[in-house]
Amino acid sequence: MRYISTRGHAPARDFADVLLAGLAEDGGLFVPESWPHFTPADWRAMRGLPYHALAARVMQPFVGDAIPFGTLQTICRDAYAGFGHPAVAPLVQLDTNLFAQELFHGPTLAFKDMAMQVLGRLFDHVLTQRDARVTIVGATSGDTGSAAIEACAGRDRVDIMILHPHERTSLVQRRQMTTVHAPNVGNIALEGTFDDCQDMVKAMFADAPFRNEMHLSAVNSINWARIAAQIPYYVAAALALGAPDREIAFSVPTGNFGNILAAWAARRMGLPVARLIVGSNRNDILYRFLDKNDMSMVPVEPSLSPSMDIQVSSNFERLLFELLERDPVALTRTMQRFREIGRMPVPDAVWHRARGVLHGFRLDDPGTEAEIRRLHAASGYLADPHTAIGIAAARAHAPGQGIPTVAMATAHPAKFPDAMERATGMRPPLPPRMTDLYEREERFTVMPNDLTAVQAQVRALVGRNRG
Repeated sequence: MRYISTRGHAPARDFADVLLAGLAEDGGLFVPESWPHFTPADWRAMRGLPYHALAARVMQPFVGDAIPFGTLQTICRDAYAGFGHPAVAPLVQLDTNLFAQELFHGPTLAFKDMAMQVLGRLFDHVLTQRDARVTIVGATSGDTGSAAIEACAGRDRVDIMILHPHERTSLVQRRQMTTVHAPNVGNIALEGTFDDCQDMVKAMFADAPFRNEMHLSAVNSINWARIAAQIPYYVAAALALGAPDREIAFSVPTGNFGNILAAWAARRMGLPVARLIVGSNRNDILYRFLDKNDMSMVPVEPSLSPSMDIQVSSNFERLLFELLERDPVALTRTMQRFREIGRMPVPDAVWHRARGVLHGFRLDDPGTEAEIRRLHAASGYLADPHTAIGIAAARAHAPGQGIPTVAMATAHPAKFPDAMERATGMRPPLPPRMTDLYEREERFTVMPNDLTAVQAQVRALVGRNRG
């Protein structure tokens, strides 16, 4: 398997090179040169596999011969061994044809663990094989940072610096990042929004001398390996509910478009997905695009679902590349125009192709609280604010005709205790291993949105460890 850039000016690479590179040198995102396809017989053969074995089987075509299949199987087995549920990503039935797939049983209680625990081990394997080191820089709106730190803390060949928007994550999300005291971990609270953090990471990658000096890599969903490791849980849910002999729909709360892109990729690989529902909060650029072809930037507003407080959805570029029939010139022109005028000029024909499978949904904070309350009263289920949006979206856009819809439960409700208490009167407890989280010492640096200053902080972390 080889990978190409959406912008068309970076050399093709194999999976291991894409893993370490993260972002392409031309500013584009790596995508498979061709999409693997599983037949109905292939899907049926995966039924009943333990989750780690299923994950390795689904990821194998993307990994190709860059990593032996036996090694990939071991990586996946080890990655999910410590999850808090034996099924890893269990399904919970909420209504006749409505299910939640719980993706929060990993070490940081969020869906990012599903990919990040694999990613950390992939880095270990490839860097050991090459006798190399990397510096990971990442931006987080809440959950990616803690999952990345958990996956990389203490690893000998990796330094990791995570940027989060200052005072725009939940207290639990922040403390999960800033109370890890491994010497290879650094945290920056950037004065600004998640989009500012994301732009800062991209600016560091665009600075070629700095990128080469630091051997930069990425763990955000701009790194294709993240997407590849998220596809398996969609496959697991579909097979459990009758695929490939039955269609299925997925509802995904999303901001950066990575999680829903993994569902789209599963469909592209032959999984019978009838509908993909995109759940947005008040920061609703994806909803506005799908509703009326309005992909325009507006200021980010804080919400009850901070991991979705995003207005520039990086992974949308990968879908747009496919919708534009893999034309890198048209893609580059569209993305440049988006940055220049703050609005993405998507031709109507392309927009209609997107709407053929993707459906948008928007829920504000009062609506989110109401959905948390309704769901708990109806079924006793506690859904965090992100998951509640996904469930509400599933109810609004279920395809009907007996097709099951699976809403992705992306975070444990204990990560958002204030919102849960307002909605239900209950304050979900953290798991026993995290009960002292509020007493642990925090370590992070508040910094202005200044590239030179942030680069100096990254250099200091790397210099200390390499020294």
